[in-house]
Amino acid sequence: MNTSHFEHAIIALSFQCLLWPLVGRWVGGSLIVAVFLGREIAQHEYAGGDPNHVGYFYGLFHHWSLDSSFDVLSPAAACAVLALIVPGSPVWQTLKDRRTNAVSRSQS
Repeated sequence: MNTSHFEHAIIALSFQCLLWPLVGRWVGGSLIVAVFLGREIAQHEYAGGDPNHVGYFYGLFHHWSLDSSFDVLSPAAACAVLALIVPGSPVWQTLKDRRTNAVSRSQS
């Protein structure tokens, strides 16, 4: 993992937080991950020549490396983790219920 993966994750989290009030935490994360995916596909089309001269799905199936995969997977993982652990998420509710049950059992 290099610094560009970390930078992509930070950028994705920033935009997810900006979009959150407008469209929700999952959609906000999905939108920015789609932007990073489109950027990688476009770079792969340019690697194969002019995008006007390669096939329609060329960038989707060619020139993918581990580095370019992590350029998409690191923002996706960061946005998914944020969406799962924030207040109101199912994970947050489960932890809240466990704390509430533990406190009520200790008081009785």
